Amino acid sequence: MSRPLLQRVMPGAAELLHYRREWLRTDVQAGLSVAAVALPISIAYAQLAGFSPIIGLYSTVLPMIVYALFGSSRQLIVGPDAATCAMLGATLMPLALPGSDEYQAYAMTLTLLTGVLCIAASRFRLGFLADFLSRPILVGLLNGVAVTILVSQSGKVLGVTLDGSDTISQVRSLIHQAPHTHVPTALLSAGTFLAFFLIKALWPRLPASLVALGGAILATWLLRLTTRGVAVVGALPTGLPTWVMPALPHELLGTLVPASAALALITFSSGMLTSRSFAAKNNYHVNGNQEFFALGVSHLASAACQGFAVSGSSSRTAVNDDAGGKTRLVSIVAALAILLVMMFFGPVLALLPIAALSAILVAAAISLIDLGGLRELRRFSRSEHAIAWTTVTGVVLFGVMSGILLAVTMALLYFLSQVARPAEQEFGLIDGQEGFYELAHYPEAHAIPGMLIYRFESPLTFFNADYFRRRILRLVRLQHPHWVVIDAISMTKNDITGFLAIDELRRELQARGIQLAIAGRTAQMVKRMTRAGLPPERTGILYFVSRQAALRAYRQQYGDEPRQQAARPAAAPQ
Repeated sequence: MSRPLLQRVMPGAAELLHYRREWLRTDVQAGLSVAAVALPISIAYAQLAGFSPIIGLYSTVLPMIVYALFGSSRQLIVGPDAATCAMLGATLMPLALPGSDEYQAYAMTLTLLTGVLCIAASRFRLGFLADFLSRPILVGLLNGVAVTILVSQSGKVLGVTLDGSDTISQVRSLIHQAPHTHVPTALLSAGTFLAFFLIKALWPRLPASLVALGGAILATWLLRLTTRGVAVVGALPTGLPTWVMPALPHELLGTLVPASAALALITFSSGMLTSRSFAAKNNYHVNGNQEFFALGVSHLASAACQGFAVSGSSSRTAVNDDAGGKTRLVSIVAALAILLVMMFFGPVLALLPIAALSAILVAAAISLIDLGGLRELRRFSRSEHAIAWTTVTGVVLFGVMSGILLAVTMALLYFLSQVARPAEQEFGLIDGQEGFYELAHYPEAHAIPGMLIYRFESPLTFFNADYFRRRILRLVRLQHPHWVVIDAISMTKNDITGFLAIDELRRELQARGIQLAIAGRTAQMVKRMTRAGLPPERTGILYFVSRQAALRAYRQQYGDEPRQQAARPAAAPQ
């Protein structure tokens, strides 16, 4: 493989060929730090998604190495993620019993489909699709996922079994079963939770999850908590994972395919947000389409290991950056360290209490809650604040997938409403100054007597063309101008309905003795109007390269003192 091709397809491999020896010590230290954080988190998130803890480790090792070779970020650490695991559980638990071969088969299918869709998106350069998950949706998603994790793990923290698969049913079950809390389990959970936050507060450089879970294992062994009814992970399989064939029954196509598309979009968006943040901090760039491809290959690698969907992790990437990791070797070192633990420390992991894992998940969920982000959105835009809360409510009430779909639908409707009823501007002059000024924003500006200069802040299309025509006619009735000049600078993608609306407006103005003119985008507008069967010689519309040119032509015809007009009121209501 030639070096340019290697750089394009496997940028990580190309960079490792030029590895500097002096980076090794720092990269090894950073890799061990990442492994210390990733190991307990991967086990905990596997539980969240309904898998055996070992599946979380299977989903970590090979995807981490694969991304290091194919990704465009030098620092991003991939692996199990709270949002994707919550989505997996929400999708799969209604379809099969967690832990069964059927559940594993559907999970593999979902992971494979996600990988294939990511690779296809890279091939068709669809990196822009991440923009559909706007800031309000992402803020709402993380808060909603945090609530679902808090509720779903509360039963394991207290040592009770919650009924129901949705959040509302689980809350009701928790209220009824709270008096039956298993005290040793609850005390162990509280101790793990307290240890986690004390370590983060007092010794922030230590891997808080690993130390807290290590303490829980030690307490379980010393106090023989298993004899007191505290549940533990139990014996973990050794060697290669048992192969389960993926399954895609035709009756589940409508469930698994849309779920995989949503997973592809979520994992890509989350990974891009993290990788862009750290790339900007360290003065390099990431390639969106290469990221889609790298995540797709990472999903295929996870499925090959009987794992589940993965994503870029902001917390593990932050550990990498804080530890001074220089290159992609950090991911490889971390993956190999986790592999050694899987091979030689299985008996220790078998004593890991399930309640302690749930306590770590609760701690992670608390860190996902972003009330500050919601307040910021409220200050900026009530509409976007409402979209964020719609996402939170949808995720909590209907599940992650339905909540995201509801939020995206609402965001698209909000966008369409803005395009269908866009902002508009009227322009005038300020005495003694050059240029044109928006009358709504400059009180000292005044309209040009006999001339209406109007800008529609949107492309002119089938769902706003009639509104555009009616707005101008309303202003004409108020102002009685000689000329109406449309500033076409914002009209970048008009359709046939838009051009026909301009011609209908021209005929209505002509019947009133008013000249219609278009300023800006002259060549494009003439070409598109002619193609629509409305050439200038037929319509009589005047075209000018700018508003200044239109004003000069108007004054040549009417002079500087056209007939007196009624005073123009303040900007017309939007």
